[in-house]
Amino acid sequence: MVTTLRQGVNAAAFPVLLSLIAATPPVDAAGPESRSVLEEVIVIAPYGMRLPRERVPASVQTATVADIERSETLDLTDYLNRRFGSVNINHAQNNPLQPDVNFRGFSASPLLGLPQGLAVYQNGVRINEPFGDTINWDLIPWSAVNAVQLLAGAQPVFGLNTLGGALSLDMKTGFDYEGAGAEVYAGSYGRRGAAMQYGGNSRGWGYYGSVDYFQEDGWRDYSKSDALRLYGALTRRTENTNLDLSFAYAETELRGNGASPVELLAIDREQVFTHPDLTENTQKQVILSGSRNISSNIRIAGNAFYRRIDTDSFNGDGTIFEECEFDDDELLVEEDFTDVDGDGECSFEIDTDIVPVLDLNGEPIEAELDGEELNAINNIGQREQKSYGASLQLELQSTPFGRENTFTIGAAYSEGRIAYNSIVEVAQLLANRATSRTGIFAQEFATDMRGDVNVASLYFLDTLSLTDRLTFTFGGRYDNTRVRLEDRSGEAPELNGRHEFERFNPSAGLAVRFSPSLSAFVSLGQSARAPTPVELACASEDAPCNLPNAFLADPPLEQVVATNAEIGVRGTSGTGLRWRLGAFHTKNKDDIIFQTSGGPQANVGFFANVGDTRRRGIELGLSQDLSRVRWFLEYSYIDATFDTPFIVNSPNHPIFDDAPDAPQIVGEDKLLVARGSTIPGIPEHQANIGIDLNLGERFTIGADVQLRSGVYLRGDEPNLLDRTDDYAILNLRAQFRVANGVTLFARIENVFDKDYETFGLLGEPDEVFETFEDPRFLGAGPPFGAWVGIKLELGR
Repeated sequence: MVTTLRQGVNAAAFPVLLSLIAATPPVDAAGPESRSVLEEVIVIAPYGMRLPRERVPASVQTATVADIERSETLDLTDYLNRRFGSVNINHAQNNPLQPDVNFRGFSASPLLGLPQGLAVYQNGVRINEPFGDTINWDLIPWSAVNAVQLLAGAQPVFGLNTLGGALSLDMKTGFDYEGAGAEVYAGSYGRRGAAMQYGGNSRGWGYYGSVDYFQEDGWRDYSKSDALRLYGALTRRTENTNLDLSFAYAETELRGNGASPVELLAIDREQVFTHPDLTENTQKQVILSGSRNISSNIRIAGNAFYRRIDTDSFNGDGTIFEECEFDDDELLVEEDFTDVDGDGECSFEIDTDIVPVLDLNGEPIEAELDGEELNAINNIGQREQKSYGASLQLELQSTPFGRENTFTIGAAYSEGRIAYNSIVEVAQLLANRATSRTGIFAQEFATDMRGDVNVASLYFLDTLSLTDRLTFTFGGRYDNTRVRLEDRSGEAPELNGRHEFERFNPSAGLAVRFSPSLSAFVSLGQSARAPTPVELACASEDAPCNLPNAFLADPPLEQVVATNAEIGVRGTSGTGLRWRLGAFHTKNKDDIIFQTSGGPQANVGFFANVGDTRRRGIELGLSQDLSRVRWFLEYSYIDATFDTPFIVNSPNHPIFDDAPDAPQIVGEDKLLVARGSTIPGIPEHQANIGIDLNLGERFTIGADVQLRSGVYLRGDEPNLLDRTDDYAILNLRAQFRVANGVTLFARIENVFDKDYETFGLLGEPDEVFETFEDPRFLGAGPPFGAWVGIKLELGR
């Protein structure tokens, strides 16, 4: 929605304001003085209207292409985790291209079931997918990224989902990249990769193209993945007109076999619980954006886009069904029967509320096939998501009462069309914990759904210089979101529904410049996210869904509204030291979470509004570029809590067996979450530290460290169990320039081969391992790894 990032970031603006410093030229041999001057100028609207950083009332983190190249990171999420403050990733899927990215306790994830709280933009287009606001990080061509901006806080001008902030990517054009480049690398885990790019410009026309490929066997068993991504851009520049046309295509095949039981990790960290867990994505995308200077103080800008994502998923898992004795037969039944005699087994003669599992012909499914127990399932799904839309924006500069003023007003419209089909196949668990194929499908767990998501928006942003030192910024956005769901199978008419959400979200901020090297800001803003189709289709406790497959009901959910207050100071010293210090407080009203009702890995359940949540914290950033040394430190303290008491479903929590009289138990499988309980999965303390040493004209070495405190497990919202362990991971890198245009590079991750976990949940390991009793599943971080490669550059 909104336009491009061609010229830099946009600090207080909306989707179209894509690149605050993003378009700023990369740091070169000119050194720290050049960099500090460039970073002082920020673009707060999509195609210009530069504003000094000290006049922007927001906390903003940015990275240029030079920063990206120096880091030697695998992809965007790897860079964010190592370099940006208040960012951490977890290994819920245990695939490097499928992490959950968390910023200030808000998430952007490829996984359905996780509440999404960040908006992500690529060349001015929001790339959160319409079905669940998810982000497919694997589809972003890292080699084609020119600049990154992370704008913190509730930013309404960026539209829906900016509860925690907005992440903007500015992609390369022929005016950013001239010449040809290629690199290849290989090393641990069977990982190898290659990238090529070529760009240039002539007489106002620019052209750019890139292709990158990634493949690995994975450090865990049965975890082979690969990704192919292509990107191209054609650009036209004249004195008064900019026009950009970009294309993207990607195919990925990812295996992420999820968290492992702690007892399995103790035996062998490379083993997986069950497999396969396969996700295949195909993306096609076209973005057209442009701007024109109508006069010296009026600019019009806009964009149009089309995106299509096709996703095929196949997830082998432990069964969600039970065996039930009926005369001389054993049949599969749904789990929630009433065990009258309390023996833990199902019998048609004794127990009640028994629901047999039927096949597609309406016949009961026997519990065995060819003498082997049907003790597993395959979740098989297909998603087709088409998104298209356009935006138009007008920018006016004036001097009311002799004061500089920039006013932006715009409109945007987007539509997402979703086709979703899924089915559950009963299967056998093989000796290697893979699942078999039987061709027997559960009738009740088949879904054929269509949906539309339409969003119409009006927004404005005004920046007024009250004095030479004081800048006032205010803005707002009205969003009208309509969601339509339709059952195409004829078997689940309760799925049909139409939902409408609307809201105006305002923002305001003050920035004051005390001196050329010291400034401060204060801001207040609101943002909202409407419930997504996947949440609306799975919102009933009486009809839980087997994510990401069966959807059965759609009672209404309230939209989530975040209110963010923030204050910060920033400055520089005579030695080139750059620093920032800030504090924030964000309150979510009517927050939505996924409540589990079962499943071996807690993936059966429903979405529900659980009241208010709160995230508050303190952030510190330090960095300095000296003649031979670059270093940085990012530290954040984040206190993320539930602000309203509520009752959570947690059927796998050990307290039910260990302390059945505990006051937190308020019903079968239900626990009371007290106000002030910490939200699972969010580290309280986070720090990133890094340094690069230039050991001559040819040789550079670097190191970075990620420190994270432990987190509570999903399913332990009342905080009755211990957190995961704290950890610190050291990574090394080096570059050696063999000749002009030829560079060797190497990187080592987890230098000391530390065992650590970034994520956890409560599940049912005994569905697969009968002797396992500990319900904790943990997402293990990767072990020691090393890679070497070569980079070639021609004509640069």
